[in-house]
Amino acid sequence: MDSVTQILLGSAVGYATLGNKLGRKSLLVGAAFGTLPDLDVLINFGGDVENFVFHRSFSHSLIIQLLLSPLIAWLIAKMHWAKSVSLTRWSVAIFLIMSTHALLDTFTVYGTQLLWPLSNYPFGISSVFIIDPMYSLPLLFAFVALCFARTKPYASKINTTALVLSSLYLTWSLSAKWFIDSKILEALDKQAITFKQVESTPSPFNTLLWRAVATTEQGHYEIYASIFDSVDEVDIRFYKTENHILTDLEDQRIALLQNFTKGLYGVYQQEQSYVFSDLRMGLEGFYVFSFEIAKPFENNIELSDFRQLQNRPPLSRASLVFDRITDPNVDLSMIETE
Repeated sequence: MDSVTQILLGSAVGYATLGNKLGRKSLLVGAAFGTLPDLDVLINFGGDVENFVFHRSFSHSLIIQLLLSPLIAWLIAKMHWAKSVSLTRWSVAIFLIMSTHALLDTFTVYGTQLLWPLSNYPFGISSVFIIDPMYSLPLLFAFVALCFARTKPYASKINTTALVLSSLYLTWSLSAKWFIDSKILEALDKQAITFKQVESTPSPFNTLLWRAVATTEQGHYEIYASIFDSVDEVDIRFYKTENHILTDLEDQRIALLQNFTKGLYGVYQQEQSYVFSDLRMGLEGFYVFSFEIAKPFENNIELSDFRQLQNRPPLSRASLVFDRITDPNVDLSMIETE
């Protein structure tokens, strides 16, 4: 999830575990340790591909967080202002703040390596968008109330209510995903479309309109489905890709990308280069994570520098997302099908 949401969640968990001892200071503690796992973005893992794949690895591992929490707690407990909290309670609080950060991230599609170093599998439920106001707003309300309002007699209830409401929203997102997946599979079956794998993700800022990708040997289908769509109103379009060129390329970075995207990728020829795109994030023609992997040279294909390309979707069409929720005639495609 986005950094602001992680700060708000960390603050709420911090207040729930430390509030009766530290008061408002627990909000700052929660905000700090709720941010800590994402500081791995400051580390250069060796290149654009490695930075993409190894983000949310060791810093988001529940194993590493469990091992580090007592050490961090021991260091904090030496400070004068922290002595009112026992070492055990500090350890539990810090682990809960950091682990809820990692667990929340697994509800997005990106991929979180919860069991690193035992496993580098990127867990991703893909039931909420990386920014979702409906999840964040209860936590924001509680944060503001606890920071500025005179709500001490009710502070714990306000904080708990916010955590419950945000958690209920996550539960709703799982139900919505199950409902959408069933509808998409029925629509694909009705059109006799065969595919290797399919993944659905919420469209920006909501859980009412979903985008899915179904991959094949020749390309992939981009699918849009609203909670309110009938099966016949699900929008399905095919786009051809050049994935076959990967068989002629040998590079560890290609294997990293294939594994991290769980096979949901497309290779495109753009001008004088071949581009590898993660189909899970963005939309056709505008994928957030795209890398230049090769260039044609005479009669061969040569590896490129694997630099990440800037290719984010235009914000000018963002309003169409909300129009499409209730109107299946709204066209969200950015390029023509082949």
